Amino acid sequence: MKTVIVIPAYNEEKNIRSLIVSCQLMGYNDIIVVDDGSDDSTAETAKTAGAVILSHVINRGVGAATQTGLEAARRMGAEIAVTIDADGQHQAKDIKIITDALIASKNDIVIGSRFLTVENSIPRVRKIFNSAANVITFFLAGVYLTDTQSGFKAFSKRALELIQITANGYEFSSEIIREAKYFRLRIAEVPVSVIYTPYSLSKGQNLATGITTIFKLIIRTFMR
Repeated sequence: MKTVIVIPAYNEEKNIRSLIVSCQLMGYNDIIVVDDGSDDSTAETAKTAGAVILSHVINRGVGAATQTGLEAARRMGAEIAVTIDADGQHQAKDIKIITDALIASKNDIVIGSRFLTVENSIPRVRKIFNSAANVITFFLAGVYLTDTQSGFKAFSKRALELIQITANGYEFSSEIIREAKYFRLRIAEVPVSVIYTPYSLSKGQNLATGITTIFKLIIRTFMR
């Protein structure tokens, strides 16, 4: 099945090449990097590594970058699309785990959960914000999952055709779950490994963005 890897990226020149090469070594050659208005050499580095580059003129946010990538994957004829974070916290070897779960159980979305294995060492602040987001997502979508904010996901062709992301920020992850519920898509989780380094911890959600994400999710819950 044609699998397209989608990597939303903002100022990731330090890590993007190694991630692309890791995906290629696992046999994935259809790779899209969405350069979300970076002011470094993310796009050039990704292009020389062999990825297809889509660029936003300005930094719109990870939700907007993910939507751009998923739409491009659909147009490329993807039967499966996998989103993976650009900061190196996810491992390319785990792509097969989530795609196998998508195919074997005929799911439409499979989320790589950081919280289904005790081997992952996750910072306490990340655990707190994720737990809060899980609860709010439950009220938003009626689905309880262990890692609603994971950026590591696999989508079926049907999911690619139906889901539309309108949130530009990190709350897009919960929006995907709400969309899946609305369209009665099958959604599941599988355990994946995660590696936190000082670099990856400097990216993604921090205290400020975590609070903002939770606030936006609460607003969306009341606006259903």
